[in-house]
Amino acid sequence: MDSHIHGSSISFFIVFTLFLSLSSAALPRHPKPISPKSNSSAQIHSNSVLVALLDSHYTELAELVEKALLLQTLEQAVGQHNITIFAPRNEALERQLDPEFKRFLLEPGNLKSLQTLLMFHIIPKRIASDQWPKDSGSGRHRTLCKNEHLHLSSKESGTKAVDSAEVVRPDDVIRPDGLIHGIERVLIPRSVQEDFNRRRSLRSISAVIPEGAPEVDPRTHRLKKPAPAVPAGAPPVLPIYDALAPGPSLAPAPAPGPGGPRHHFDGESQVKDFIHTLLHYGGYNEMADILVNLTSLATEMGRLVSEGYVLTVLAPNDEAMAKLTTDQLSEPGAPEQIVYYHIIPEYQTEESMYNSVRRFGKVQYDTLRLPHRVVAQEADGSVKFGSGDSSAYLFDPDIYTDGRISVQGIDEVLFPVEELEKKATPVVKAAVKPRRGKLMEVACSMLGTLGQFSSCR
Repeated sequence: MDSHIHGSSISFFIVFTLFLSLSSAALPRHPKPISPKSNSSAQIHSNSVLVALLDSHYTELAELVEKALLLQTLEQAVGQHNITIFAPRNEALERQLDPEFKRFLLEPGNLKSLQTLLMFHIIPKRIASDQWPKDSGSGRHRTLCKNEHLHLSSKESGTKAVDSAEVVRPDDVIRPDGLIHGIERVLIPRSVQEDFNRRRSLRSISAVIPEGAPEVDPRTHRLKKPAPAVPAGAPPVLPIYDALAPGPSLAPAPAPGPGGPRHHFDGESQVKDFIHTLLHYGGYNEMADILVNLTSLATEMGRLVSEGYVLTVLAPNDEAMAKLTTDQLSEPGAPEQIVYYHIIPEYQTEESMYNSVRRFGKVQYDTLRLPHRVVAQEADGSVKFGSGDSSAYLFDPDIYTDGRISVQGIDEVLFPVEELEKKATPVVKAAVKPRRGKLMEVACSMLGTLGQFSSCR
C-alpha cells in the first residue's frame, strides 16, 4: 500500500512539473499590443502609456494634460485602441513657445483651445519607428481632434518628421497600449492659431478717448471748426527749437527707431496708451481730464510724437490739482499754460534725472512754456522740482515709459518763478503828503505883510 501511495505521489509531481513548463512556454516574452476588445471595459493599468507619460521627462506636456482635464478622455481612448503620442521637449514649451500664446492657452476661457492643441499630438493608432511611412502618400493620419490630421514623412537623411517638427527621440517610451515619440517643437493646429489671432486682434482695439463738448465762437455764435489734421512730415505745431536735444542727463532711456509702414511714429496711439495708463494707475484723473476734455493738448502731443519728438510729462496728482483756485484756471489759456510748464521736450526717466541732480546739483530743464524752465535738484534721496513753497517732489516715478513718452508723478503743481514773484510782491501805493507850490507861498507871505490876510492857511 505504501508503494502504491509513493508511486501516485511521484506521478502527480511529474504531471505538475509538465504543467508549469507548458504554461511558462505559452506566456509571451515581449509585451504585445493590447487588443481593443480586451481592454474596452478595463481600467488603466500601471503599465499604461498614460502613466508613463505622467512619470516621464516630458513634464511640461504632462502638466498641460492635467490642466486641460484630459485624463479621462485619454483613458477612454486607450481603452478602445492603441495610441501614439508625439511629445514636445520641455524646452519647446518653456522657452521656444511664444509667451503671449502660452498665456492664451492657460486662460480659463480658452480650455477648449488647449484641449484641441494637446489632442492634436495624439494619433489613435500604434505607429513605431519601423512602421514609419517612407512615401509621402501614405503618411496622413487622423488625430484625436475632429477634422485634424498629421502628416508623417521621412527625409533623405533618414530622420523622421511629423508635419514640420523633427522626431528627435523615436520610440522613447514603449508600452503595451501605446508609445511616445519625442519631437523638437510644439505642433499647433490651424483652428487654435486662428482662434489666437482673433483674440489678439480684439484685444488690440483700444477705447476711444472721450472728446469735449463743441466750442461756440462768441463773436459769430457758431460752432468752431476743429483744427485740420497735420500730415506726416509737416513742421511741429508748437515752436520747439531743441526738442531733440539730449539735455544734461547721464543715462537717458533709449528711444526706439521709427516704425510703421510710412516710417513715422504713431503718436496718437502712444498718447492714448499713456492716458489710459494714467487712468488705470489711479490718482491722476484730473490731469487726464485736462489733457483730453478741457484742452486739445492730447492731440498736440500726439502730433509732436508723430514728428519724432520725445516728451517727459510731470503729472501732478489729484490732491495737487485740487489746490488750484478758480482764478488760476479761469483766465483764458490758463490750463494750457499750466500743462505746458509740466512738459519737458526730452525723454527722462527717474534714474536719469536722479543721476543728473546728484552729479550737477541743480539742473534746468526746458519746458514747452517758452522761455520758462523748471529747476530740479536732489532732496531727501529723491528729485525735487521748483523752489520754495511751490516745489514738488517726484512722487510716483516711471508711471509710463515707452521710449517716446515718459510720465513722472509729482505731488504739487509747478509755476514759473516770475509768476510767483509777481504774486508775492503786492502793489503798495505810497501816501504822498500834500505840498503847496513855491509861488503860492511867496504870494501868501507878501499879502500877509500888507495886512490883507492874516493867514494863508
